[in-house]
Amino acid sequence: MSSQTSTHEFQTETKKLLDIVIHSLYTDRDIFVRELISNGSDALEKMRHESLTKEEVFDAHVPLEITIDLDEKKHTMTITDSGIGMSRAELEINLGTIAHSGSGNFVAELAEAAQKDVSLIGQFGVGFYAAFMAAEKVTVQSRSWDGSEGNEWVSDGTGSFSIAECPGLHRGTRIILELKEDAYEYAEKWKVETIIKQYSAFVPFPIKLEGEVVNTVQALWTRSKSEITDEEYNDFYKFVGNAVDEPHFRLHFSADAPLAINALLFVPKENFENMGFGRVDPGVNLYCQRILIDQHSENILPEWLRFLKGVVDSEDLPLNISRQALQDNALVLKLRKVITKRFLKFLAEEARKDEDNYLDFWNTFGIFLKEGVTSDFEFQKELAALVRFESSRSEDGKPTSLTEYVERMGEGQDTIYYINGPNRAAIESGPYVEMFNKKNIEIIYTMEPIDDFVLNHLGEFDGKKLVSADRADLDLSAAGSEETKQDDEEKLDSEAGDELVSWLKKTLEDKVADVIESKRLVDSPAMIVNPDGFMTSSMERVMAASRMEKGMVPESSKKNLEINLASPLIKQLAGLVKSDESFAAEVAAQIFDNATIQAGLVVDPMAMVERNYKILQKAVGA
Repeated sequence: MSSQTSTHEFQTETKKLLDIVIHSLYTDRDIFVRELISNGSDALEKMRHESLTKEEVFDAHVPLEITIDLDEKKHTMTITDSGIGMSRAELEINLGTIAHSGSGNFVAELAEAAQKDVSLIGQFGVGFYAAFMAAEKVTVQSRSWDGSEGNEWVSDGTGSFSIAECPGLHRGTRIILELKEDAYEYAEKWKVETIIKQYSAFVPFPIKLEGEVVNTVQALWTRSKSEITDEEYNDFYKFVGNAVDEPHFRLHFSADAPLAINALLFVPKENFENMGFGRVDPGVNLYCQRILIDQHSENILPEWLRFLKGVVDSEDLPLNISRQALQDNALVLKLRKVITKRFLKFLAEEARKDEDNYLDFWNTFGIFLKEGVTSDFEFQKELAALVRFESSRSEDGKPTSLTEYVERMGEGQDTIYYINGPNRAAIESGPYVEMFNKKNIEIIYTMEPIDDFVLNHLGEFDGKKLVSADRADLDLSAAGSEETKQDDEEKLDSEAGDELVSWLKKTLEDKVADVIESKRLVDSPAMIVNPDGFMTSSMERVMAASRMEKGMVPESSKKNLEINLASPLIKQLAGLVKSDESFAAEVAAQIFDNATIQAGLVVDPMAMVERNYKILQKAVGA
């Protein structure tokens, strides 16, 4: 080594920065390996560019690669790249100062972030300083691509550094880390290999660890779709999704505006949340120039798309942005919106292309899209077109879309109707669909607890209101194709009907909010409806179950009882009131309980059984 050695003090801001990095960022110490590899990759990329544009390049025969050598006995890690290298002046400038406009403010912001225990590595040049998180001494040997003599930079990170000539170097940069006592694990192959595979698996140059190439998986998202085979896509999915099967859907797209984006997203075949594995973690990783900056990112997609697997890469993001900054970064929010809309557009295209295949997806992952409708107003319009439900016009077990429902709506209908039940058979045998069937009005069947919340949150679709069929103010008089006015001779006369309604109000006053004559029952004697236009029976059941899970008593509100004055049972009840009012009261209570059960709501089983026996005894003359 030459005796021409010079010693320099770090720039004031650099000293402050080193102190912050060394003492405030230990929670993410693994990142220093990522940072040094990233710097090496940048140097290799610059070298590749120079080799294409310059006629003569020093050490042109040397392959572009990164090598990492470890010495467990000496507790050292050496990272070498055959990139563009640095001259003596570049070593001093790049490693001794912060080349950042307003660097004083930058360091102040970094210090503030570090106090909040945020793992912020910073902007240009800061990645290198992360080496001092694990090393008590760092040596950098570098020789520029122009063939000028090599130099060695040495520092312990305390306040100064030295630079001396270092003859005999190949082109590129070698960084030698003498590890701190509590960082000896970074001289172990398993540890470094784990970090490389997590953060740097897709660096576009070979990374050799102890002579073995570690990053063997290609960054498939950077290639043209026409060049990639199905087998390559499937292998990549298995790698990033930790999967053994093939994906159900894949979306590979690039965009230049409003952001530079390369994305490769996969929909798995299985929903692990439905299989009892609990809430799954987000499955999409965020990269910048093939370097991982946020694994299983909670920021790049909304939570209701957590079932997706894959990669999003954007050159527009700062490479070293922190996880905390990702949450509020305007670029990330824009990226999130673009990718989400693109994926929802893709689902709509797949549904048009192959509805059966889309329904397979819907049956597996529809619960996540429903979650999106109820929690994310921004994408409700796109999601509304993707939801599927069975209806009175759909085949058993085959859902239909709201778009198809609207296309089938008859003249005079301006509302989309839905009704909840445990299954299709229960709904179709219940009282709520009688008038819809008679008037030939399609009605959607909601058979999952969340479904009524979904449709209530939507409120409308394509300008048509979404209305539950168990609302008290439902009016079907203007819709449908059948004349449904009942013959007055079939009904109780007006006076008798009014008397029965008044008597039921008094008899059931502790159970019902109101008793009214029904204008929509055809065969059933009675039904329960909600006076509250918002709260459907299914929503009430969900809320009651939630309260019970928390050890709270379920709240119940009084409902309206609608009675069918043309029903034989109701007409006979009117006569029974005059002949045996006490027994009529038992029958009225049973009618109410029957209607409550048909609405899917809870009744007191013991009281109901006791009353049933009384009615049966009376019926058999006991």
